[in-house]
Amino acid sequence: MMNYRNRGRAFVAAAIAAALLLPAGVHAEEGYAGYGSAPNQDEHLGEKEYSPYLNIGYPQHVFWGDTHLHTSLSTDAGMLGNNLGPEDAYRFALGDTVTSSTGVRARLQRPLDFLVIADHAENLGLAPMIAERNPELLKLDFGKKIAQMVYDGDYADAYTLWGEGMIARQDPLAGQDALTRSMWERITGAAEQFNVPRQFTALIGYEWTSSSNGNNLHRNVVFRDGKARADQVLPFSNYDSTDPEDLWAWMQGYEDKTGGRVLAIPHNGNLSNGMMFDNETMGGKKLNRDYAERRMRWEPLYEVTQMKGDSETHPWLSPNDEFADYGTWDKGSFGPEPKTQDMLPREYAREAFKRGLQYEERLGVNPFKFGLIGSTDSHTSLATTEENNYFGKAPMGEPSSKPDRFEEKITGFLQEPGGPDITIRHLRTLASGLAAVWATDNTREALWDALKRKEVYATTGTRMTVRVFAGWDFEESEVQRPDFARIGYERGVPMGGDLKSAPAGKSPAFVVRALRDVDGANLDRVQVVKGWMDRKGKLHERVYDVMCSDGRAINGEHRCERPVGNTVDVAKATYTNSIGDPLMMVYWEDPDFDPQQRAVYYVRVLEIPTPRWSTYDAAFFGVALPEDVEPTHQERAYTSPIWYTPGEG
Repeated sequence: MMNYRNRGRAFVAAAIAAALLLPAGVHAEEGYAGYGSAPNQDEHLGEKEYSPYLNIGYPQHVFWGDTHLHTSLSTDAGMLGNNLGPEDAYRFALGDTVTSSTGVRARLQRPLDFLVIADHAENLGLAPMIAERNPELLKLDFGKKIAQMVYDGDYADAYTLWGEGMIARQDPLAGQDALTRSMWERITGAAEQFNVPRQFTALIGYEWTSSSNGNNLHRNVVFRDGKARADQVLPFSNYDSTDPEDLWAWMQGYEDKTGGRVLAIPHNGNLSNGMMFDNETMGGKKLNRDYAERRMRWEPLYEVTQMKGDSETHPWLSPNDEFADYGTWDKGSFGPEPKTQDMLPREYAREAFKRGLQYEERLGVNPFKFGLIGSTDSHTSLATTEENNYFGKAPMGEPSSKPDRFEEKITGFLQEPGGPDITIRHLRTLASGLAAVWATDNTREALWDALKRKEVYATTGTRMTVRVFAGWDFEESEVQRPDFARIGYERGVPMGGDLKSAPAGKSPAFVVRALRDVDGANLDRVQVVKGWMDRKGKLHERVYDVMCSDGRAINGEHRCERPVGNTVDVAKATYTNSIGDPLMMVYWEDPDFDPQQRAVYYVRVLEIPTPRWSTYDAAFFGVALPEDVEPTHQERAYTSPIWYTPGEG
C-alpha cells in the first residue's frame, strides 16, 4: 500500500488522470477481453509500427451521464410546474445556461457526456398537450375537463384528477395512441437532434412506472437504437401491467420486431416495501431458474443512488458498517403502508448481492447479479448533482429561501389518518447521482454495451475516477504501472466481471485506482465490501478498508485506525483539501478467502467530509441551518461487483 500525498495535490488532481488511470502504452497482443483486437501485423507486412495506440480494443475513458431525467413531458413534472422540454434538458446537459421553470438561471460546472431522458410512459406529454391546446386532446371529455382546470388555475385539482386514474390504473387516454405517438416521437426526435457520436450521446429511453399499492417497482428502459427503431413501438406503461415480467415480454417483443436491443434499470428499492428483490414473483411464485435468467437478461443494472435516497445498504442490515446510514429513506413507500424491518433485506443492493449467492447455489443462476449506477431522477429537466448547484427534485424544490425548498412532501401522500408519519420531505433528498461508464467510445452502441456488460459504477454526484481489476496473478507493483489497464484486461477481469475456480493456493487479488474529482474533494479511503456464503449456506458480509489517506494505518480489524477528520466550516459552507489524498492506488488480496465459498466483491471509495446541499443553501440564502439532517456528508462511489464462483473453469 502506498501513500501518494506528497506528490503534490494540485498537480496530481489536475494532470494525472490521463497519465496514470488510463493505459499509457500498448503493444501487440492477441486481444483484450472481447473488446476488440490488438494491432494486426499482417496488415502491414514488413513494417514496424511506431504508434502503440493504433488498435486499442478495450475501454480507455470513463464517460459521465444521467440515465434518469424527467422533463415537462412527464405528467408528474409538467403538471407540477416544469415547463422545460427535452431540448432544454439536452442543452443544459451540454453545458448551456438554462433558465429553470421558476426563473433561476442554471448551468453545470462541466457538461455531461451522455443523457437518457426517461419521461414517464403514463400519459406521456399530457402537460404540453394541455399548454398547446392540442385539438385531439380537447375533443375528449377527460381532456376538456383537466385542461379547463389548468386554464382556471386549479393545478392541484387537475393533478389529483390525473393521479386518481394512475392509482386505479385506469388510463384516461385509453385508445388514443396517436396522442402518445406524437409525444414519443417528439422525444425520439430530440434525441436524434442532439446525438453527436463521439461528442455527446443521447440515448433514447423512458420510465415504466409500476407502483403496485404505491410500492416502487419503477424501471428505466434504455434503447441501444436510434429513432427509426424506437418509433416502431409505443412505451409500455403501468396501465398495461405492473408486473416486471410483462415488461420483459414487451422488451423481447421489441427486439423481435425491430432487431434492436434494449435493457431496463430498476431503482429505489428503498421505496418498494420489500418488493424490489423479493423472494417471490409478483404472481406469488417462488423464484426459479427461468425467472432468474430473464431478470438478468433484461435488467443487468441497478440504480443504487439518486435523489430519493441511497439503496446500497441500511444500518440495520450492516450494523458494523459506520458508513451504512447514507441517504436513508426507511419510513414507507408511495402508498399508505409503513416500513417494517422485515422488508429491508429485500430492498437494498448489498443484501441482494448476498442473497443472490444462495439463489445461484440453488437455481444455477443468480437473479441479482447486477451492476451499479447512479442517476438523478430530477423532475426539473436539469441534471444537477453538485451540492452547491442543486436544483431539487421538482420545481417546488428549486433554489429558493421559501419553505418549500425544505418542506415539500415527496412521499407519504396516502398515509392513513391518524397513522404513523411516513412522510419524507424535500430536505432529505440527495443531490445524487451520476452514472460512470467505462466504454470504448462516446456512442450509443459503445455506452449501451458497457451498461450491458456492467463495466460501470455509481457516484453520489462527484466525478471521482475509479478503476478496479481482479485476478489470480497480479503483482503488487503492477498497480503503479502506466499500462495498468492493459494488464488488468489481459490477466484479470474488470468491474462487472467473474472469477471462477480459484487456482490451488491462490486468493483473488484486486488492483484499484481512485482519483478525486478534479474540482472536488480529496479521498478519505478505499474499501472492498465482500459478501459470501459459507459452507452451511449462511450469508456474511465484511467491509475492508484497503487504503487510508494521510498515512493512517489499517488496524487488525482491517479498518483505518482513526477517522480522516473534518475541515468543513458549516457557517460558511466551505472546506479545504488539507486532509485526504487526491490519488489512491492499492493492491489487496482477500485475507479470508475460501475457494469453496461463493463470494461477491465491490469497491466503495469515500471522499473527505464536505458541506451538504442544505448547508450551502443556509449560507447562501441566510436561512437557519436545518436541524434534522447532518450539515456534512461523505460523498462516495460504488463500483459494480466482481463475483467469485467455485468449481467453474
